[in-house]
Amino acid sequence: MEDGMKIPNHVAIILDGNGRWAKRKGMPRNYGHVQGAKTVEVICEEAYRMGIQYLTVYAFSTENWNRPQDEVDALMGLLRNYMKTCLKTAAKNNMCVRIIGEKSRLDDDIRKRMEQLEQETKDNTGLHFQIAINYGGRDEIVRAVRRLAEDVAEGSLRAEEITEEKISESLDTHGLPEPDLLIRTCNEQRISNFLLWQLAYTEFYFTPVAWPDFSKEELEKAIEAYNKRDRRYGLVKEE
Repeated sequence: MEDGMKIPNHVAIILDGNGRWAKRKGMPRNYGHVQGAKTVEVICEEAYRMGIQYLTVYAFSTENWNRPQDEVDALMGLLRNYMKTCLKTAAKNNMCVRIIGEKSRLDDDIRKRMEQLEQETKDNTGLHFQIAINYGGRDEIVRAVRRLAEDVAEGSLRAEEITEEKISESLDTHGLPEPDLLIRTCNEQRISNFLLWQLAYTEFYFTPVAWPDFSKEELEKAIEAYNKRDRRYGLVKEE
């Protein structure tokens, strides 16, 4: 990567193509998910080395429950193992981990592991790593609106006091900066209900590379592309 590159503060990634990658190799889809989890670990380390402070990955969407039951079961098993692995990785790399999404549908043991992971890493000062699990952007906004509506009903908030800032503070990502760059792998070019509110001014980068093959070099390519964008947020571009 060239010297003088502006490194995005917050990168969000839609991890796509695990199943297709496995199928091309004549392996079951779950093999792709296992390899994809390993790629997450590598990219966490590489991102922080490059100077990225926040990394948010889309691991399991609210729509993923509609996949075949054996695949959902395998993903949940992988998630259980990943929570353990992530605790070790976080300790080694001083990583602060946060889970975003609607956790109530997940099994008790997974929720406990998530809570342990967040609690034991909350004071770490390295990479801020957010994992979106049972997450949907619309669901997140609905939950935020309900919380605000309850505050209005209780009299602790007036309707005219609801601002963009109040909504942001009610989202799962409260306290986090909005993403500068969104990466989606495996040639899909949509956001699939991910961080709908937070991506308002984010740069998008799409790559044909499937997530298990995503590497430090691919991350560098995304950052190089990001550096070629004009980040003026609607201001008049100077000629």
